[in-house]
Amino acid sequence: EFRRVLFRSIDANKKLDEITKSLNDYLETKRLYFPRFFFLSNDNLLEILSETKDPQRVQPHLKKAFEGMNSADFSADGKITHINSPEGEKVPLDKSIDPARARGNVEVWLVELEAMMVASIRTQCLSCCEDYTVKPFLEWLQHWPGQSVIAGMNYHWTKEVEATFDELG
Repeated sequence: EFRRVLFRSIDANKKLDEITKSLNDYLETKRLYFPRFFFLSNDNLLEILSETKDPQRVQPHLKKAFEGMNSADFSADGKITHINSPEGEKVPLDKSIDPARARGNVEVWLVELEAMMVASIRTQCLSCCEDYTVKPFLEWLQHWPGQSVIAGMNYHWTKEVEATFDELG
């Protein structure tokens, strides 16, 4: 009887090892597709991957995957329209992201969201730089998100310093 139980236990351990290896291989493919998943534990990643039907349930994990992003705003039809910083600043996306198009592959729409975030922040920074010359400083400062203001101020400071050097030069 003892031998039979021992062999069952050994068999169960072998199967568990096979399952664990298969699970790790599966998670590795997801991480290779969306490298920001490397910042998440296996438990967090499994929780995200299990939320294929309701993308809004991924919200608690966004701040773990994207530094400076606390959450995203979803429209009534389920599209992602804005990203929000931990400080409460809201940045509209240049183009909304439709998680439903990914057909349950969370990593696919997260890659799209990442690309759109970069494009939208770039748009914000360029618009902020243009707006600097038009609006009074305090109004300009309060109108734009902090990251755009810092980029805009650095741009204009550099431009003004270069102009000064050209005048002296």
